[in-house]
Amino acid sequence: MAEFLFIYRGGNDDKLSPEEMQQLMNKWSAWIGEGIQKGWMLNPGDALTPEGKVVNAKKVVTDGPFVESKEIVGGYSVIKADSLAAAAEHAKGSPALLSGGRVEIRPLAGLAPK
Repeated sequence: MAEFLFIYRGGNDDKLSPEEMQQLMNKWSAWIGEGIQKGWMLNPGDALTPEGKVVNAKKVVTDGPFVESKEIVGGYSVIKADSLAAAAEHAKGSPALLSGGRVEIRPLAGLAPK
């Protein structure tokens, strides 16, 4: 089995009421819990806050990243699956899709020490 990174992008979470946000968080908890229970979710990762810094090749540090809301990386997870197609099937259940977001699926190269 290969490992894949789910990168959660975009979405309209900022337009949700507190009640809708709580319902969405409950769906995230249920989906992640199911993935862990079934063994395909290796690391649920975390959500990312909007603020950050960017360091360029000249080692200049700037505020950022500043991108269109549909391109903002909101979080990540690490999963395992037999193929990229199988990973995509798992991504179809992501609550990120419920608020208009996308899930980018990237195979991990396996170069990191274990």
